[in-house]
Amino acid sequence: GMALTHWKKLDNPEYIGAYAFQPGEEKTLTIRNVRREIVVGAEGKKEECTVVHFCEDEKPMILNATNGKAIQKIAGSGYIEQWEGVRITLKVEAVKAFGDIVDAVRVSRKKPPQQVKPSVVLCADCHQAISGYGKQNAQEFAAYTQRCFGVPVCYACGQKRKAEKDAETAKQEDAGGGDA
Repeated sequence: GMALTHWKKLDNPEYIGAYAFQPGEEKTLTIRNVRREIVVGAEGKKEECTVVHFCEDEKPMILNATNGKAIQKIAGSGYIEQWEGVRITLKVEAVKAFGDIVDAVRVSRKKPPQQVKPSVVLCADCHQAISGYGKQNAQEFAAYTQRCFGVPVCYACGQKRKAEKDAETAKQEDAGGGDA
């Protein structure tokens, strides 16, 4: 039979819900991964759900059939492993549920601008998606920082690490003393 979603579950503070949006606001987010996990509902009821996690600093989304179909259309694939790095736009719509009109988060049917390649690399320090810098695209810049620091980092975290490294080096030179 069809899996039913209790409306209270749509308002779980651990997950993105209508409460997270200003009136008329849309959020464009990048899918980091999608996995099955246990969700604890309002009444402490545990349920296995499909949950979408984002690269951006936003709460994950419990996936229902409506939004699953919309993402499949945007991603061009029904396989959740192929949704990684796909950008989607979320908005709030009034929907009929259990004879009531409730606000629900819906994936917009239109593709957001600039699809990121599925190979989003996350910064080892701040866990945000790494973007390109200068003439390098995101992948190239991630590879460059990987070579420099042993882990991929975004530009801001790379600058921080560099400053720390320079401070360390200066300290060591001071400690050496006399042989300059």
